[in-house]
Amino acid sequence: MSNTQGLGNMVRELLAQRYPLQKEDLGTDARLSKKGMVFETEAYEIPNLGHLCILRMRAMLGLMKMETAVLAVTEKDVPLLNLDWVRAFGKETQIVELYDTQLAPYPGEALAAFDALRRRDDDLPGMTSSGHWYDAILYPCSYHKAGKGLSERMAAAARDYTETFLRQLDEAPACDAAKKQARVRAFAERLFAEGGPAVDQVTKLFGPETAKRLILRSMYGVRS
Repeated sequence: MSNTQGLGNMVRELLAQRYPLQKEDLGTDARLSKKGMVFETEAYEIPNLGHLCILRMRAMLGLMKMETAVLAVTEKDVPLLNLDWVRAFGKETQIVELYDTQLAPYPGEALAAFDALRRRDDDLPGMTSSGHWYDAILYPCSYHKAGKGLSERMAAAARDYTETFLRQLDEAPACDAAKKQARVRAFAERLFAEGGPAVDQVTKLFGPETAKRLILRSMYGVRS
């Protein structure tokens, strides 16, 4: 798989091999367009597991493209998984982030498996965080790389992180779903309230009401 084949498709297909996915009707939120920017969103309920969202954005007549996949598991005590891929003017960025939203500490050996994937690409250019509130709960084994001509390696990293996550998910213990849902809700609500690059852009273009619905409901599966 290369990134041109789609980060979101890769995550969805790997998940669908293990779990039934039920696509949700997002109505007009499925495609939002303004000022040359187009956002297309898919959301899936995963019975007895959690929620998957795939968000695609394109702008500048296709010179800038972005894909995001969010897997918010609420029935097992695993991290929150966010994957992002961006291409702008020939430069690619690949991000795979694991957030500590567990009820109990995540096993060290599980985090070590992700860290091995991160270290495998130590020779690639890294990224420096500009400082966000969520850095405090971001696992250091997360992946942040950017450069040109790195499509295959970045795509391989994204796939390997996803496959590793799903293998760990298979073995993860069940948890108190209500308490885990509360953790995911807290993350999503704080993301909307305090923002981030993509959140700020959506809010600016479509207004806070649409942005809140897209982030909480569509991206993280938070129901009122």
